[in-house]
Amino acid sequence: MASRKTSQRNREDVDKYSVLLPTYNERENLPLIVWLLVKYFGESGHNYEIIVIDDGSPDGTLEVAEQLQKIYGEDKILLRPRAKKLGLGTAYIHGMKHATGNFIIIMDADLSHHPKFIPEFIELQKEGDYDLVSGTRYRGNGGVYGWDLRRKIIRLYKKKVLESLVERCVSKGYVFQMEMIVRARQLNYTIGEVPISFVDRVYGESKLGGNEIVSFLKGLLTLFATT
Repeated sequence: MASRKTSQRNREDVDKYSVLLPTYNERENLPLIVWLLVKYFGESGHNYEIIVIDDGSPDGTLEVAEQLQKIYGEDKILLRPRAKKLGLGTAYIHGMKHATGNFIIIMDADLSHHPKFIPEFIELQKEGDYDLVSGTRYRGNGGVYGWDLRRKIIRLYKKKVLESLVERCVSKGYVFQMEMIVRARQLNYTIGEVPISFVDRVYGESKLGGNEIVSFLKGLLTLFATT
């Protein structure tokens, strides 16, 4: 029993969490989301890095990210920008290639998912050794405030599991995260769930315009046809 506990502690000591944070016109939200991530990771004592994947934001988001990197350090804030908006799914794939953690957390930069839940994700994953952990509004005390079906869910993955899922993923836009959970169930990966509250974006307009909503619905149809 003692050796098992020692092994568990040793594993926790080397665990590292890479947060993938795609951004597009998030200059107001980015300083707050980064501050909250640093705060909750610091309080929980887990090793982490935040990878900002900006898709050519015209509002100066990348410049704000550069200032945040100076404040928190290049070891904690990694900038991996792209020249233009290429889709949420590809942003996560791009960020994953640069992640050095053995766990990956994917989330929005608009604060629709509060970083305060991350320690709960990590704790649940360790308790059940889950392949991935998903936030859900359908269990426990989870709630929704100004939330609709187009919103995405913060998720924690074992890196090797995410890499396996990405290989099978066909979606590139907002359906990407939904497809990931469907593929995970198909492959019988173990999934833990944490009840969380969702809130509408803090600053700025929703990224989903009319054309993107149409693309989202088309993506859903493709997903249903291929799973």
